[in-house]
Amino acid sequence: MPPSHSKAPAAVARFLVTLALWGTLGCTTAIAATAAPNGASVALHRLMDAQFEWGLAQFPERATTLGDHRYDDQLTDRSPAAIAARRGHHRQFLAAVRAIDRSRLQGEDRVSWDVIEFTASIDVRGDELLQSAPGATGMPFSADDSPLAVTPMSGPQFDLPQLARATRFQTEADYRHYIARLNALPKSLRQLQAVLEAGRTAGWMPPKAALTRLVGQYTPLLAVELAHHPLYAPFRSYPADIPVATQAALSQAGDEALHAAAIPALQALRDYLANSWVPAARETLGATQLPHGADYYQWSLQRYNTTRMTAQSIHDLGLREVARLDAEMRVIMKEVAFNGTVPEFREFLRTDKRFQFATAEEELVAFRDIAKRVDPQLPSLFVELPRVPYGIRPMSPEEGNNAPHYIAGALDGSRAGYFEANTNNLAAWPKWTMDALFLHEAVPGHHLQIARAQEMPGLPKLRRQYGNSGFNEGWGLYSEGLGKELGLYADPYSRFGRLTLEAHRACRLVVDTGMHSLGWTRSQAIDYLIEHALLERGFAEAEVDRYIVWPGQATAYKVGEQDILANRAKARAALGAKFDIRRFHNAVLDHGALPLMVLDHVIDDWIIAEQVRSAE
Repeated sequence: MPPSHSKAPAAVARFLVTLALWGTLGCTTAIAATAAPNGASVALHRLMDAQFEWGLAQFPERATTLGDHRYDDQLTDRSPAAIAARRGHHRQFLAAVRAIDRSRLQGEDRVSWDVIEFTASIDVRGDELLQSAPGATGMPFSADDSPLAVTPMSGPQFDLPQLARATRFQTEADYRHYIARLNALPKSLRQLQAVLEAGRTAGWMPPKAALTRLVGQYTPLLAVELAHHPLYAPFRSYPADIPVATQAALSQAGDEALHAAAIPALQALRDYLANSWVPAARETLGATQLPHGADYYQWSLQRYNTTRMTAQSIHDLGLREVARLDAEMRVIMKEVAFNGTVPEFREFLRTDKRFQFATAEEELVAFRDIAKRVDPQLPSLFVELPRVPYGIRPMSPEEGNNAPHYIAGALDGSRAGYFEANTNNLAAWPKWTMDALFLHEAVPGHHLQIARAQEMPGLPKLRRQYGNSGFNEGWGLYSEGLGKELGLYADPYSRFGRLTLEAHRACRLVVDTGMHSLGWTRSQAIDYLIEHALLERGFAEAEVDRYIVWPGQATAYKVGEQDILANRAKARAALGAKFDIRRFHNAVLDHGALPLMVLDHVIDDWIIAEQVRSAE
């Protein structure tokens, strides 16, 4: 049975007092909690607000990204004491959530309880798995501080340039805060190295086969010449109201911070990775070979997918979807009278000059043209749209051949979101991929979804900034399927492009579970992607390495899309002629991101509400 309602205020008050003692909250907040009314809703909102503030203070980089600049001079503390405190916090937060009687909550508050109970449970379970491995007890690990966090897909080599781009540079104080961060990098990276070294001791190591690109990714950050250094970019231009003499002083301080602190610290981390960490990486491949590997992989699947699907059920879903998409691609080949094989058709599309951009500016103009055509059509699919705009810009050169992606705007609307196109390798992203890429990353995909959540006035900040791969990436892939209604996919080549991208996501279900649960080899996975997702070998190798070091995450796209489609079919069947696709889409988005298990219940409730509304 749920905890009694009378226990909730005391449990929440204890939690808030603990935060105050840690310095996350002021004493006024903690004391007020003890005198507040005993309503479950009041307790829940206090708890969520406290948790949101805790997250900003604990992870200053995340605060900057969200547009909160109180911590712009700080970096995450990864000392053993700080990580141990975070583990303790995870347990206390879960206990405080469960002390609130869910049955006494109504409407959105009940949804909030479901969301934070799910995420808190995931964090606590992750801590348990990391800490219960042989030799890991007392190690500096938590669900927020994983010894597997540095990979060719994640780590300081990507986080620091992105942080520089997200930071506000409007005043002298903004620049001073950024300089303080640069000077704090040596301590921060030493702490990160200690976490990695502890992971090596305890057996938490990624596979060596997937780390070949990692060390080289640090090269742009080690350049002594700062003209093109990504971390010096803020000092190459200033707001007009900062005096010239002050600009010169700030540039000099930035130069000194990079040469004396940041670059030597990054060089030391790079040398550690190259000489000690990567050579010690494990020879085995699957996540099931890690300590408590089978449980860890199932946890990873649930963390990213936010469902209870098993590895085998995900694998089987992938096989079915790959077979369906293979057949649909052959239909389009017949439509354009191509007589060769599917790989030959893909090669024709990849090499024919009609489908290639000549310059980066040409690609950006083409994406902006799509935006102008899609934006006016959005009201046909949504009742309400976000107000925050989005832009289209090239991704930074240091990101190399990473896939096009979305960078969220500030939580308070002060900074727009951006779709970042890959103009570094024009041949890798031909014209027939553009429609699907834009729909996924910009609108109605990630920008519309994230900006809408950020603007929902009735949602606590914790909910407005929450996301998970199953919902976010599931919505992105689902959005690719809305292109016809928005005037895209006008020719068979762009429709084929959409199918290849969808097939890529379907293959991920097969390949990820194949390697991490069913004994597949790296070569087997690469060959499967080449055959069914029609990827070039180099891209297929990079993709497989991503799945190896990030177990479970790549399965979220298809799992999430299928869940949204299933909810749409359920709603259409229940409502019949009363089904309104515009209202359905807002029902999916207007609670912010949700674990998919929670989304299913939300749509069930929405269907009942729609039936009542239509009967009035």
